[in-house]
Parts: sequence; C-alpha cells; structure tokens
Amino acid sequence: MNFEFTKRLSTIKAYRNARDEFSEMVLQDKALLPEVFAMAVNIDDENHHKACWILELIFEVKIEWLQEFLDEFCKTLPKYRDSSAIRTISKVCLFAVQENEKNTSFLDSKHIQVITEACFDWLINPDEKVAAKAYAMRALYILGKKQDWIYPELKHILPQNAGEHTAAYKAAAKYVLQHITKQENRKG
Repeated sequence: MNFEFTKRLSTIKAYRNARDEFSEMVLQDKALLPEVFAMAVNIDDENHHKACWILELIFEVKIEWLQEFLDEFCKTLPKYRDSSAIRTISKVCLFAVQENEKNTSFLDSKHIQVITEACFDWLINPDEKVAAKAYAMRALYILGKKQDWIYPELKHILPQNAGEHTAAYKAAAKYVLQHITKQENRKG
C-alpha cells in the first residue's frame, strides 16, 4: 500500500488540475487503482468523495478497469450519502451502462439491477443535486432499451419533477424524454 499516495489524495481540493494529476498517476500505474477504489467505497472515510472524483476520471478513460471491482462498487452504491461522491459515482454508473450497451457481458443482471435502483433513488430524491439526476436519467434511458418497465417510469417521473428543478434538469429531462419517444417509435 502506498500511504504517501493515499495521504496526498485525502488532502486534494476539487480543482480540475489536481484531480487530473491524481487520475493520471493511476492511469500510468494501475497498481494504485485498488487504493483509490478502497478509499472511494469506504463511506466512513471523510475523504471518500475525493477518491470518487479520481475514479470518475479514471473510468472515463478506462471503464474496463471497473469490471474487477463491480461487485464491491454495486454493494456500496446504495450507501453513498455525500452529494459530491454521488455526482461522480452516478457518472461512473453512466459510463458502465454505456460500456454494457457495447459489450453486453460487462455488467451482469445483478449489477444492472443495483445500478437501476440507485439511479432511480437519485432521480426521485428531492435533495439530490441536478448533475447526479441528469447522469442517472441518462443511464436509465440506456438501461430502458432492454428493460421495458423503465421508460414508463421515466415518462411519469421526469415531467412530474421538472417543475421543482432548475433549467438544467428540465433540459436533461426533455432530452431523455425525446429520446424515449424516438426509441419507442423505432420499436412500434
């Protein structure tokens, strides 16, 4: 274990250049990934959100690296409470379902179920930030291509919640609803 690395990680600020520096270190040395991942899923660690920031940037480039951690990742998904962690983890969920759309063996049915539930939880939580909701609705849109029950739920939830949210939420919801309609027209 590289204690100096994790100690430095726990002190970083949200500045993009600092996050880029740490993600680049891991992308250059995959042996650091288990340490970042362990910190990110330890929700009792007051700095776990910082490790989540780094995971987002790593998995944006190398989503295949998540596969060996999927069980632990999914086990932790419903436990996240820090909004900064949820924003980045919801984006990782989006990356995972996008990868699964190309490579259908990336996620198994259990992973899909947990990710789907977490995304719906973030979407309907009135206290959740807009960015997490936007990533969640986009992930659910992709998952809905294979799971028929998701689109009717999204078509019910998104317009219902739009009045309570920002212009960014409304724009994301409109985008997803338009794509659901296009997807349904292709099927029907």
